[in-house]
Amino acid sequence: MALVLLPALSPWTSQTALAQTAQHPDGIRTYDVSAGPLQQVLNDFARQSGVALVMDAGALEGRTGAGLQGRHSIAEGFRLLLAGSGYAAVRTADGYILEPRHENTSSETVQSLEQVTVMANALGDITEGSGSYTPGTIATATRMVLTPRETPQSISVVTRQSMDDFNLTSIDDVIRHTPGVNIVTYDSERTQYLARGFAIQNFQYDGMPMERNSAYSAGNTLSDMAIYDRVEVLKGATGLLTGSGDPGATLNLIRKKPTRDFQGHLSAAAGSWDTYRTELDVGGPLDASGRIRGRAVAAWQDKHAEVDRYSRRSTVFYGIAEVDLTPDTLLTLGADWQDNDPKASSWGGIPIYDSNGNFNDMPRSFNNGANWSRWEQYTRSAFATLEHHFDNGWMAKLQLNHQINGYDAALGAAAAGNPDPANGSGTSLWLGRYKGKTTSNAGDFYASGPYELFGREHELVLGGSISRRVWRNTGRGAQTGYNNAVADYYQWNGNVPEPDWSQGSVFTNHEVTRENGLYASTRLNLHDDFKLILGARLANYKREDIRESDMVVPYLGAVYDLNRNFSVYASYTSIFKPQSEQTESGSTLDPLKGENYEAGIKAEFLDGRLNASLAVFQLQQDNYAVATGGRTPSGGDAFRAVQGVKTKGFEAEISGQLTPNWQIQAGYNHQVARQDGEKISTISPEHQFMLYTSYRFEGDLRGLTLGGGARWQSKTWGDVYRPTAGTVRHTINGYWLFDAMARYQFNKKLSASLTVNNIFDKKYYTMMDFYSTYTWGEPRSAMLNVRYDF
Repeated sequence: MALVLLPALSPWTSQTALAQTAQHPDGIRTYDVSAGPLQQVLNDFARQSGVALVMDAGALEGRTGAGLQGRHSIAEGFRLLLAGSGYAAVRTADGYILEPRHENTSSETVQSLEQVTVMANALGDITEGSGSYTPGTIATATRMVLTPRETPQSISVVTRQSMDDFNLTSIDDVIRHTPGVNIVTYDSERTQYLARGFAIQNFQYDGMPMERNSAYSAGNTLSDMAIYDRVEVLKGATGLLTGSGDPGATLNLIRKKPTRDFQGHLSAAAGSWDTYRTELDVGGPLDASGRIRGRAVAAWQDKHAEVDRYSRRSTVFYGIAEVDLTPDTLLTLGADWQDNDPKASSWGGIPIYDSNGNFNDMPRSFNNGANWSRWEQYTRSAFATLEHHFDNGWMAKLQLNHQINGYDAALGAAAAGNPDPANGSGTSLWLGRYKGKTTSNAGDFYASGPYELFGREHELVLGGSISRRVWRNTGRGAQTGYNNAVADYYQWNGNVPEPDWSQGSVFTNHEVTRENGLYASTRLNLHDDFKLILGARLANYKREDIRESDMVVPYLGAVYDLNRNFSVYASYTSIFKPQSEQTESGSTLDPLKGENYEAGIKAEFLDGRLNASLAVFQLQQDNYAVATGGRTPSGGDAFRAVQGVKTKGFEAEISGQLTPNWQIQAGYNHQVARQDGEKISTISPEHQFMLYTSYRFEGDLRGLTLGGGARWQSKTWGDVYRPTAGTVRHTINGYWLFDAMARYQFNKKLSASLTVNNIFDKKYYTMMDFYSTYTWGEPRSAMLNVRYDF
């Protein structure tokens, strides 16, 4: 029997609202739909949205539906409510009609879906509580909130569920679970991430750019994951929203948001080498009406390691509040704070070769740092956003961000020279005292929404951003006469006196970088199956004597839907990076220009609960500075601009639900980097594979979740110094790493989980080729975590 649901007057709908909905049927509105029988859920949603819905009530008997809260378009709301049900809401001239989907949806999928409250905002769908390894929607590429399939670039997302399952408590842990990205360890406090052959220096926090200075690390790669909902890695050039930077990828860390209902958790964990961690997370309404909501997170960790004498304590605090100023106006205020206090920090790595030219095979427990060596890093952030949703589907958002990344480092490490295997002589200490911080103030304003042209509805984003970064640093050396020789490298225990830094040489840095730009992007609905995205940024950059004005950064993407599940796409993206090198005539080289060409096929199944992609790409950076051997008019080294590194490759990825109880995230990538047509030395592998999966049991084993993962990378190499031979190519063989996890849910509130990394205790290392050093990877480790939800 068919049931026709007509829009009824309610606290959420009025005659004016119904008229506006009829005019703009895809307009975004705020919904509060409770979970329950699917028929009632759809009825509530239809009433709140003000649309008519025709459905067969009998066919829905016995089915339940998830609730829906937050701001959504009508089409997106139906998609989320009907996910996995086997039905879709099809728009007609008079409203919507519920029809069976023509795809293979098993009865297990229909009957076993959990009730999940899905929330969305201008940054995309919140992954916390989704139970999924794949995102719903994202906005990192263009500011438009799109599904992965609708986004014409490769993007990998590590969700809250994946972080919780595998105890990913640091950004390093998350990157190890990200397809197509590899990590090089510099020392105990610094790691470098690489994608498509380039270092990732572009970080974003809730979409606000922040450039990392890896030489003077200040907290970016020590970020604790307790405060984040997900980490998005957008591959290729990202200049449309980022402005300047490198073309490999951009990391976007999305913070957790307040919850509409009171909830939280307390956890405690203990692991290998006396590592301990505790975490408290509480959120919910702050007034009776729920118009004001808040959330607070605190985490503390005392991390020890297999490395002798080393430890690091980290303390994290985070607070955020949301206020509904009106039903369509949202104010968000928040701040976060993290301190990282290490002891016996290493600096640099282990010399690859001894003085005889043989591999310098040191124990994995070897620490080159002095006992007093430390590289303290901290972050302080305060942010505010104001967004308003208009009844015609448009949204305007202002975002302000103040961030401090600082460090206080007194460093000493036995890292210089090549030790004599006979008596351990031949090495000396690297010494340095550094204190500084980068203070960044940034603002971004944009408006987005639908518009009609040639009888079709399209999307448009218009925005602008401005930022000012100030880096201040003071560096000091050891006093004259300080003995920096290491008597016996192989007996090194870090027991040397700390220099009197006040008597040493001093240098300072004070660098101010200003950026601003206007950007626009539009998603043209040329056909029901074909979307074209056009965009550009007009950018200005100034740092010291470097000034680049009216730089045009284009963006082009196209997506064609082959059917309900598959789409093909192609895109061109770009980015620029100013440089200070000069030619022999004294002119400054043009900015480095990064260009990314990409094409592929994307797929989504089970209404977006499972996503897959296959992409081929070519990434090139031009205007690369090469020394000419001559001099500039001022007497400095002269350079010329040449074609830079060109990387070609392909990537494949799948993430999400294979069944309601079986989650997966897997990826494989291949890349080859060349310069002037010749394959170049690289510390980024040409082949990389990763797979992580978990399965939640039912029946007699209900409550148990088991999972595991594998990571493999092919050989890497780099040109390094070898005594007796000069510059040689050093190769690191490829290797596999395996991890495992198990969790038992005792009841709705109490659970315990165990994670084991590198379960076969594989011995492997990464290298810094430009310093001819290496660093061992972490041996097998385990962590037991007990969590109580309330």
